[in-house]
Amino acid sequence: MTTPRLDQPRELRRSLLPRPHYDPESFGRLSERFARFLGTARFLVYMTVFVTVWIGWNLLAPSFLRWDPYPFIFLTLALSLQASYAAPLILLAQNRQDDRDRVQYEQDRARNERAIADTEYLTREIAGLRLALSEVATRDFLRSELQQLIRELDGDRKETSGAPLR
Repeated sequence: MTTPRLDQPRELRRSLLPRPHYDPESFGRLSERFARFLGTARFLVYMTVFVTVWIGWNLLAPSFLRWDPYPFIFLTLALSLQASYAAPLILLAQNRQDDRDRVQYEQDRARNERAIADTEYLTREIAGLRLALSEVATRDFLRSELQQLIRELDGDRKETSGAPLR
């Protein structure tokens, strides 16, 4: 027997029974619709009416029209069969929802990381602007400097001319 090579695909195994082919996405959507229906009040009402009619018919109908006498074995079988199909379909729907939730969580996390990075960038930019503005002359600073220059010029003129300026 040769060791399998990892750089080549495995040989397909042949089976005596053909494998059924189905679209997993369509089957998943169907299972979600079914699971969603099982969780409604409408389903509970339908099942209650069905079981009540079944039991009522098999208790009150003439004996030759009854198909499932008192221990209601056939009803139990039918409900068990329904439950045996419902449980895996509900699990499949839950798995699909978990997959969607996981994708949504990853997208939310990536979005939050981008928002944090943007916030940090803007914080650095604001800090840089504050530093740059501290080195820029403000309007009040320029006014005070100009008023001081005017006073100095007025003082120099008074000294040189001896007469006050109007």
